[in-house]
Amino acid sequence: MSASTTRPRTKPMGSVSLVAVGPGDPDLLTVRATTLLREADVVIADVDVVDLARALVSPHAKVNAALDDYGLPLDHAVRAKLVADAAKAGHAVVRLYSGDPLLDGALPTEAAVLVKAKIAFDIAPGVSTLTGIPAYAGIGLLGGKAREVRVVDADDPGVDWASHADARVTLVVLGGADRAVDIARALTAAGRAPGTPIAITRGGTTVEQRTIASTLAELPLAVKNAKQAGPGLVVIGETVAFREKLSWFESKPLFGWRVLVPRTKEQAGALSDQLTRFGAVGVEVPTISVEPPRTPQQMDRAITGLVSGRFQWVAFTSVNAVRAVREKFDEYGLDARAFAGLKVAAVGEQTAAALTAFGVRPDLVPSGEQSTAGLLEDFPEFDPIFDPINRVFLPRADIATETLVAGLIELGWEVEDVTAYRTVRAAPPAAETREAIKTGGFDAVLFTSSSTVRNLVGIAGKPHATTVVACIGPATAKTAEEHGLRVDVLAETPSVAALAEALAAHGDALRLAAAEAGESVWRPSKRRGGSRRKAT
Repeated sequence: MSASTTRPRTKPMGSVSLVAVGPGDPDLLTVRATTLLREADVVIADVDVVDLARALVSPHAKVNAALDDYGLPLDHAVRAKLVADAAKAGHAVVRLYSGDPLLDGALPTEAAVLVKAKIAFDIAPGVSTLTGIPAYAGIGLLGGKAREVRVVDADDPGVDWASHADARVTLVVLGGADRAVDIARALTAAGRAPGTPIAITRGGTTVEQRTIASTLAELPLAVKNAKQAGPGLVVIGETVAFREKLSWFESKPLFGWRVLVPRTKEQAGALSDQLTRFGAVGVEVPTISVEPPRTPQQMDRAITGLVSGRFQWVAFTSVNAVRAVREKFDEYGLDARAFAGLKVAAVGEQTAAALTAFGVRPDLVPSGEQSTAGLLEDFPEFDPIFDPINRVFLPRADIATETLVAGLIELGWEVEDVTAYRTVRAAPPAAETREAIKTGGFDAVLFTSSSTVRNLVGIAGKPHATTVVACIGPATAKTAEEHGLRVDVLAETPSVAALAEALAAHGDALRLAAAEAGESVWRPSKRRGGSRRKAT
């Protein structure tokens, strides 16, 4: 066959996956969905799940919002064409939908376009809005007298409410939150009992979730008192009556709280995860920036000494110190095996976890207080008979105190105190964050060291008087008080876990006090202008 008649090679067809995020909580994303996102080359996402996609895809993947050049949503046919074009170019494509696209019709509409273009696809449906939101609101759909579930679209003008008057029917109304009062009146007029329970849930499965529970007859007053508006799901039926016993999400001790965490995202990970478990949202604001030492030669010599057997111990006092040594190891082409024969100490659990992730299992972690003082209490004295070398490598920050060095010397060790990194004050946060800090937009702030207090006040100003101030230990609390802050919560032990638990206990106490006083508002940010409560 001549070159002129040879057919050009075509790219193999890529793959297409239609993936639903679910009702709102990103933790409800299915394992299948996360796998598809991780393997994707191109993601075409609804605008409100773009950030979620970017957090889960691989570094090489391209994430595009389904918007036109003017920032307006593309129609479904155009979105499907973008998916088809990317697949024809040989890419693994994920079309990421917010919510439940099988209910709102988005997925079937776009799938029909792909079928017409002869492009195969998979579907990862996700958690349905129909079950996910009621579950987070503490509402079952069947049980007791309820024998049937019916779904109604509030936008359908032809709904025959009389056909849904049976007490054995649990009625789920999509998009009916702002029309719930009219729906309740229509059902009552059609013969449904006025005492039938009804619930309106907005922001379902997120920390913004709010549920109004009432009856058909009393709903108008309940809606008026709640002062809520916006889209949401309505459930009507006998099963709603059990919500008070089954409610688990909105009853969390810090539900809906916005908590300021003055640490970098890397440092705040475990703390933010705990806050999420208690129902809060952690907002990280870096107060320090970690930079290499001005003169790296000292660190270079120390790493060379570590490899050549100059030290008996390496003592890590922070996660940043572990990171600094690890980066130096990368420069030299070393790995965790270079620690063979060395003893390693870590000042606390987080530092120990960073070492474990590096492949190094620490020999010493304080059994009591997780601090330099606790480390000194457990650190062994130098024994010239059993210890062949008397040197300790101490990589740490440029602003570290001399307490640990002095203590180790007193124990008989020779300390090579090396500046592994510098800490400088971070740039001020965004203007809206600074405004929220000063005006009470945050419910609480967690201080994990004296430096976080000084630096936050320095770059963003003092937190508002209504903001709950929680400190990890007495020294941090003293610094907060010196800056004019009133400390409400003090952790029983100096750990981020104990700090989060102490804040949760305080939040629970505030909520119980509000309930006893007949108040529905107990979040500190909703009490701006009110007096601060004493610490618990």
